[in-house]
Amino acid sequence: MDKLHLEVIQPFKIRISSDFDHIIVPGVDGDFGIDINHTPFITKIRPGILQLYKGNQIEKYAIHDGFVTVENNMIKIICEVVEKTNEINVKRAASSKERAEKRLKSSADDIDFRRAEVSLKRALVRLELGSK
Repeated sequence: MDKLHLEVIQPFKIRISSDFDHIIVPGVDGDFGIDINHTPFITKIRPGILQLYKGNQIEKYAIHDGFVTVENNMIKIICEVVEKTNEINVKRAASSKERAEKRLKSSADDIDFRRAEVSLKRALVRLELGSK
């Protein structure tokens, strides 16, 4: 039986290199599933939950921005950060969420709203996965 081979590549290491039956990736235009013999493509991913299916088991990771390529049942994700549930510090993520929300509500001229928005999205993904 065919499998999908996934590699999640971070700047200094290959974080995941394994075979799966089905993969769900958080794309910039919404989550999308990848099955065996999927059409080749490349796209950007957004902060979200990466879901990896192997038989009856599912692995979930928080993933924050990057790119994904799909070709010949080989999926490569290149990203800065990917975190498994047990690696997420929920307390820290909650603090980060509060700081980002405070910055976004501020009317100060020196606030980098784009950075605060990205921080908020990352914190929300971590809280969603870490709270399960």
